[in-house]
Amino acid sequence: MSVFHPQYIVNENGERISVVLSFGEYTRLIEELEELDDIRAYDEAKKDKGEFVDAKSAFEELDRVRAKP
Repeated sequence: MSVFHPQYIVNENGERISVVLSFGEYTRLIEELEELDDIRAYDEAKKDKGEFVDAKSAFEELDRVRAKP
């Protein structure tokens, strides 16, 4: 897990209203979120016990479906 060094912007009541990160930390955060999203999508796909279709057959089926008027 990454370590971040946030700086906070506060309003006149001292309540935190915004966060400032260095560009490097921001980039790392976005990359980690994208990786987490990929992991969740993979886990969700593994739950589906669908049948295996090889790529050639899948593309042929897609072409047939797209060719229908």
